[in-house]
Amino acid sequence: MKTLGILVVIFLVIIGMLALIPLAAMGVSIVFSIFCLAVWFLPFWIIATSDETTGFEKIAWLLAMFCLSWFAWVFYFFLAPIKPRRRHSQYSRHSRYRDNYDYDY
Repeated sequence: MKTLGILVVIFLVIIGMLALIPLAAMGVSIVFSIFCLAVWFLPFWIIATSDETTGFEKIAWLLAMFCLSWFAWVFYFFLAPIKPRRRHSQYSRHSRYRDNYDYDY
């Protein structure tokens, strides 16, 4: 009688584990789907938070990402910004050399 009880318990455990396989597969598929969605949105997030482009150019890159997907993201890293911005004042290029040279005009 004791052996029959142990066999029933083992059978129920095996049936329970088989019933958990679809639930585990569904959980893994949900996690994988969320991961794929996050990877797909990553280029949008990088472009939206980037300091390389501003204003209309950033909107154009985001629209290109939406229409062309990963190709636009690769082009963004090679081409952005389209027009170089002036980040310093007009005298900053020479201001560090001004003190090093003695001007005798």
